[in-house]
Amino acid sequence: MIIGLIINLILGGVAGWLAGKLMGTDGTWVRNVILGLAGGVVGSIVLGLIGIQGKGWIGGTIVSVVGACVLIWLARRFG
Repeated sequence: MIIGLIINLILGGVAGWLAGKLMGTDGTWVRNVILGLAGGVVGSIVLGLIGIQGKGWIGGTIVSVVGACVLIWLARRFG
């Protein structure tokens, strides 16, 4: 249980960091983790609407990166 949480936090941080690099933003590791975890939720919803799912940790990370990029774009657009 705790190992799974730690792995999710690490993958969330990696996803947030990758999204930040792709979108040309920098942030702290806390911001990256939050962005990656929230990106996982957003990515699952957005990609689920078009019938795409991420399987396994690689698929989940890709979905999180896509979702985090959407969040960064929305923040730039409306922020």
